[in-house]
Amino acid sequence: MIQIFYKFIYAKFNIKLNNLDHFTFFLINTLIILSSLLAMNNEMMFDKNIVFAHSEITSRDIYNNNNGDYDVNVSAIPAKKITLGDIDIAYKIFGKGEFPLVLISGSANVMDAWPSSFLNQMALTHKVIIFDNRGVGNTTIGTQPFTVQQFANDTAKFLDALKIQRADILGFSMGSFVAQQYTLEHPEKVDKLVLYGSSCGGKDAIPQSPEIVKTITDIVNKRTTDEKTILSLTFPLEWIEANPNYQNNIPKSKEIVTLSTVKKQFEAVEDWIATNWSGTCTNLQKINNPTLVISGLKDAVIPSENSLIIAEKIKKSWLVQINGAGHGLMYQYPEQFTGIVKTYFENTSNFN
Repeated sequence: MIQIFYKFIYAKFNIKLNNLDHFTFFLINTLIILSSLLAMNNEMMFDKNIVFAHSEITSRDIYNNNNGDYDVNVSAIPAKKITLGDIDIAYKIFGKGEFPLVLISGSANVMDAWPSSFLNQMALTHKVIIFDNRGVGNTTIGTQPFTVQQFANDTAKFLDALKIQRADILGFSMGSFVAQQYTLEHPEKVDKLVLYGSSCGGKDAIPQSPEIVKTITDIVNKRTTDEKTILSLTFPLEWIEANPNYQNNIPKSKEIVTLSTVKKQFEAVEDWIATNWSGTCTNLQKINNPTLVISGLKDAVIPSENSLIIAEKIKKSWLVQINGAGHGLMYQYPEQFTGIVKTYFENTSNFN
């Protein structure tokens, strides 16, 4: 059945995906549906102020457009800043395309943390907009409490200030929670939506296991600095052992995230996935925007069953789940992740 479904897609849209054994496809509601805490690099720093940092940027030119390709060293692009209410938001804009693609980062992620191969492909067809969330990197922390709702408000003000009337939105982990909230409140400003490593939170979602909650709590409270424990949240340990050079896929940046910010983000995430409120699960049926839901089947941070719940509730959804992939699947399988998102953007109109 999986082979037949794949052949149908291939014949109709000429989709070419490598390593198909990594993918599990589902058909939901007769629609075709393809489906951090810490996406960390090699330098883990646990002093009283910094939870992690990246190494120095390279001397490579910012752009290299040989043979029509787009090659951007995003760390070398100077950040711009804009004052919005109680915070100054740091951001970068690049790309050859005209239509905006807004990337909303996960917790403890700076804006430079997106895989470079992914950014390069998206920049061919979009005007890519990345930014640091409240308290992250070069964005100030402000005075408002850290909540997903506040992050959605920040995103809305930010895009309004840039005069972005409509955009494609991609959110990772905590950023996907923000993307859901933003889309529910501003559906007219969203064209296509991508929810990666996501949960709709509340009592209808699948919560984190007690062991994972304890692990994350120990990390943000500095009760453990064990590298294997930290990495296990992002990548399956067996995959790390089989891919000793995995750090090559993780971008380098000078930006930092303070431990106090990570604690605040952790609390906001835990509030979202807590079972003592209704979450957005019951409201997702209101989303009429085409939506790609993507997750790793070995995601330890956000159980992959949540992607099924989301895809079943959003009418125009694609669902992709990747075998052997964890929360950091975009670093594990960057080419496949990029290919899936690119295929979705190119073919979504066929399902409207």
